[in-house]
Amino acid sequence: MTEMHRRGANWIEGLKSIESRLANVENVVVEGRLSRMVGMTLEAVGCQSVIGARCMVESQDGHDIEAEVVGFAGESLYLMPIGSLSGIHPNARVIPSEHLYEAEVGDAMLGRVLDGSGKPLDDKGSLETSEKKPLIGTPVNPLDRAAISVPLDVGVCAINALLSVGRGQRMGLFAGSGVGKSVLLGMMTRYTTADVIVVGMIGERGREVKEFIDNILGPEGMARAVVVAVPADQTPVMRMHGAMLATSIAEYFRDQGKHVLLLMDSLTRVAQAQREIALAIGEPPVTRGYPPSVFARLPQLVERAGNGRPGGGSITAFYTVLTEGDDQQDPIADAARAILDGHIVLSRALAEAGHYPAIDVEASISRAMVDIVDPAHMSIVQNFKRIYSVYQRNLDLISVGAYSQGSDTRIDESIMMQPRMMQFLQQDLHEAVNWEQSLQGLVDVFANAPAQQEQQNDTMPAMAVT
Repeated sequence: MTEMHRRGANWIEGLKSIESRLANVENVVVEGRLSRMVGMTLEAVGCQSVIGARCMVESQDGHDIEAEVVGFAGESLYLMPIGSLSGIHPNARVIPSEHLYEAEVGDAMLGRVLDGSGKPLDDKGSLETSEKKPLIGTPVNPLDRAAISVPLDVGVCAINALLSVGRGQRMGLFAGSGVGKSVLLGMMTRYTTADVIVVGMIGERGREVKEFIDNILGPEGMARAVVVAVPADQTPVMRMHGAMLATSIAEYFRDQGKHVLLLMDSLTRVAQAQREIALAIGEPPVTRGYPPSVFARLPQLVERAGNGRPGGGSITAFYTVLTEGDDQQDPIADAARAILDGHIVLSRALAEAGHYPAIDVEASISRAMVDIVDPAHMSIVQNFKRIYSVYQRNLDLISVGAYSQGSDTRIDESIMMQPRMMQFLQQDLHEAVNWEQSLQGLVDVFANAPAQQEQQNDTMPAMAVT
C-alpha cells in the first residue's frame, strides 16, 4: 500500500510539472506565405487572422513590412501594407497576429505632430503616452449624449451670427479646390474657444503641413493642439488610420471633460482611401466608382464626434468636403450632408471676386442653430437671408440696368441693403470677431436702414447682445 501511495504521489508531481511547463509555452503562431500581389493588395495563404489585425511580411533584406488584414476569401487573406512595399518577394513569410490596432493617447500629445501610426514627425523626442484606446472607437449610446445647447464662438463673424454652431455639433465645410476652405479652417483653429484642438490633415499636400503649423497655428495655437498629418503619398490604410487616430485623440480629451475642436481636412480623402482599399479586394463600385463600404465607413467615423455625457466634455467637429467640379451633388458631399449637423458652402464666384470668407449664405445651414440662439436672433437671421436672397435672384436684372427703381419694394430694399450686408460678411484673415461682436454687427446691419426696412424692424423683437 505504501508503494502505491508513493507511485501515486510521483504521478501527481509529474502532472504538475507538465502543467507548469505547458503554462509557459507561448501560443503557437502558424505562419503563412505570400502567394500573390496585385497593386497594393497582398494575398497570403497558409495562415488565418481576424479583420483589422496586424501582420508582418518579411522582405528580401530581412526587415518586416507591417500590413493590415482587410479581407479574406477561401483560404486566402487579403492584406494592405501600412508603409512601403519595397523588398517584397514571392513566397515571403507572413506572420499573422490577433492584435488589433490601438491608439496610444495621453496629455503628452499636446503640441506634437504625429503620423497615422501615432509616431512623432517633429524633432521633440519620443512620445510618452498613458493610455490605449481602440482605433475604431467605442460606440456611444445616443441617449447618453448631452443635447447641443451652448453656442460655440469660432471667431468668424458670418458663422457666429448667421450659421451659429453649438458645442458638440458636427459641421461640413463644402468647397471645390482653391476656394479657401483650409484657410477658413485655420482661422477657426486660432480663434475658437476650445480647451484642445485636434487637427487631422488626411490625404492633403505634404507642404501644407508645415505651412499650417508655422503660419496658421503658430506657437500659441500649437501649445493646445495635436496635429495628425498623413499626406497624399501615404498608403490608403495609413490615411484611414490617421483619420481614426485623430478622432481617438479627440475622444480621449473629451472623456477627460474637456471641450475639443476637431478639424479634419478632408473627409473626401478619407472616403477615397476607403475606396482604394475596397476596390483592391474586389468590392464592386456602385456610385461613381464608390463601393458601398465607403458610405458605411463615413457615419462610423463622424458619429464618434459630438457631446459626451451631460456635464462632461464635447467634440465639436468640422469636416472639409471637396466637391469635385463644384458639384454639390457629388456622392460624398451628398452622403456627408445626410450625417452632419449642418454644412457651410464656399462659393467659387465669391472667392474669385475677392470676397473672403467666400461663404454662400443661401446654400449653408446650421441645423442646431434653432436650439442654441434666442427667437429674436433667429428672426433677424431670417430677415437677413430673405433680403440677401431677393438681391441674388434679381442680380442679372440689376447688373444690366434692366430694373427700374420703384417697381418692387423688396428689390429696392435689397439694393439699398446689399453694400452693408456684403461688408458684414467679409472678414480679414488675421482678424478675430468674437460672439458678442458678431451679434452686434448683425444688429448694426439693420441700423439706419431705409424707411421700408425701419417699418419692418418695428415688428421684429429686439435681440439682446450679451
